[in-house]
Amino acid sequence: MSHSVTRLLGLGLTPGKLRGLQRVSNPDGTLTMVATDQNSSMIAMMKEAMKREPTYAEVADAKVMLSRALSPHCSGLLVDGYYGYWSTVAACAVPKSTGILVRVEKSGAGKNKAGAPLGEVEPGWGVAKIKRCGADAVKLLAQFEPTEPDSAEHNFELTRRVYEEAVQHDILFLLEPIHFPFGGEKKDSESVLQRKARTVIESATVLSRYCDVFKAEFPGTLGVESDRQLMDNLKRLNDACVKPWVLLSAGVDYPQYKKQVEMAVRAGASGVLGGRAFWKEYFTYATPAERQKFAETECVRRVQEVDAIVRQGTPWFARYGLTLEDLHDMRAAEGWHARYGGGTAAAGGPAKVDKDAVY
Repeated sequence: MSHSVTRLLGLGLTPGKLRGLQRVSNPDGTLTMVATDQNSSMIAMMKEAMKREPTYAEVADAKVMLSRALSPHCSGLLVDGYYGYWSTVAACAVPKSTGILVRVEKSGAGKNKAGAPLGEVEPGWGVAKIKRCGADAVKLLAQFEPTEPDSAEHNFELTRRVYEEAVQHDILFLLEPIHFPFGGEKKDSESVLQRKARTVIESATVLSRYCDVFKAEFPGTLGVESDRQLMDNLKRLNDACVKPWVLLSAGVDYPQYKKQVEMAVRAGASGVLGGRAFWKEYFTYATPAERQKFAETECVRRVQEVDAIVRQGTPWFARYGLTLEDLHDMRAAEGWHARYGGGTAAAGGPAKVDKDAVY
């Protein structure tokens, strides 16, 4: 017996969003995604290695090289719009079987008087352009610290606005809230470490309903809390997430990230969206040939190793109470195309078109 797609629509799984999920997922519904969208950190790595400021072309070349090496081995690749997307697509660096996510936020946005970041969209960019470019999903980094109310309200509003734009344009939306130091703190200040898990879990409670996939930090720090405490934190994070969630890497060394992924998958994660843990040593190699060899060997090995762990995780559809069999039996009712996006069809007459609808 077939199931009505009304069940999917009630879960927010519209045609565009569902197709986006399918594009960035493994066939079993888990997500093995790799990020090359980092701009500030990548430029800093290149500057240290080259002893000068890299050119636009050099940054774009690095992103294309990493994308070409890693994208065949992941379900989704996250790129930025400023340097990465058009060059990566034009260079045929991503196979058609790999979904592409594009970040929407500006790198290095401003801060308030407390030193807390105030996120913003990349100038000249946006959800509509990402959809128009043919990407499969939008990603937003929204740094979030509930105990710093000014930035929390600012970044909540940014999240809500981008979420609504993604609904309007019917494109998959991934949200990435991360904690941060403020008020004179350093990243490794005891106060920051002590509240990290609480911040990560509360961020999921507040924000995970405003996305389709929630990209979460590891809720705690290996070596600071016990593994038992970290597993408890992960389970609370899993319970707090309204939508499927994946684990980011936050630039930790690969062995640490691998352990974090193993723990997150046991707790209910649907996969990963990791970046520097896979490739950050890339810029320590002197020549293009050496960098290419590292990307095509060690970086690929890491992605494949994590992918094997991820495939033991919770499929995204299971978070919605669905099975593959349920999805295989989904059917739309006649006339859905006229109703989709706000259009209405009068009996015996042409459809009335909503000029603001997405088709």
